[in-house]
Amino acid sequence: MRYILFLILPMILFSSSSFITPLEYASQLYKNPRGIGCGECHGEYGEGMVIAEYMHKNEKKTFSAPAINTIGFEEFYKVLNKRNKGMPRYFLTNGEIKALYLYLHQNDKKKEK
Repeated sequence: MRYILFLILPMILFSSSSFITPLEYASQLYKNPRGIGCGECHGEYGEGMVIAEYMHKNEKKTFSAPAINTIGFEEFYKVLNKRNKGMPRYFLTNGEIKALYLYLHQNDKKKEK
């Protein structure tokens, strides 16, 4: 039994397959990158949404998050790497940013067909 374990263990540890797919990773990252998920403000698919409505000096104000599923990768990358009013700074890696973009644009090819 011990010899079988020594033969199987390296195959498991060095297997080229991943535990989750890139799209599953992207989905989980979108839902909770560093404590609060992108979807809490930007919507389930990055479509943007109103976060709060409030009164300020007797004037009705709206605080909303913009749609992020319609912008190109370069703009998406820049926005995530600068300070934005009201948005937390996540300090994402390049791989994480690419994964988030993948999640937001996973259906683009289906729409084109």
